[in-house]
Amino acid sequence: MYDDILLPTDGSEGTRAAVTHANELATTYDATVHVLSVVDTRNRFESPSSGLAPEAWTERERERAEEAIDESVTELDDGLTIERVVQEGTPKQGILDYVDEAGIDVVVIATHGRTGLDHYLIGSVTEEIVRKSPAPVLTVKLAAD
Repeated sequence: MYDDILLPTDGSEGTRAAVTHANELATTYDATVHVLSVVDTRNRFESPSSGLAPEAWTERERERAEEAIDESVTELDDGLTIERVVQEGTPKQGILDYVDEAGIDVVVIATHGRTGLDHYLIGSVTEEIVRKSPAPVLTVKLAAD
C-alpha cells in the first residue's frame, strides 16, 4: 500500500512524534522513508539584521537542514531504506514538489514545526500540505508532556 513515505523535517520537537509514525508505517509496509528538509531561502535577502551575507545565510540553513535529517534518521529503525533529501526554496513548495517528483504514497508530517503555534492550531506548512498534496497526509500532533 505504501512504498514511499515522505517525512518532512525541520528539526523541531514535533518532527520526533512524526518519526515514530513514519517508522511504524515503513516497518509494516517495507517502505522507503524519504527524509526531506527544505533550506528556506525566502529570508536570505530580507533579513539584513541577521548580519549574514545571502550565501552565508543559505549555508547556515543548509547545515540546519542536514542536522534535522540526521536527527530524524537516527530515530528510524536500522534496516529501513532511507533517502536523505535537501531542497532549497520555501518549505511548502519544496515538500509538494518532492511529493510529485518522487511518487510519494503518504506524507507523515508534524502539526507544529519551528514556528511554534503558527496559525494557532496547525502549522501553516502542514495546513498547506494537507490542502494541496496529491498523496494522503498523516498529521501527527506534538505529544503532551
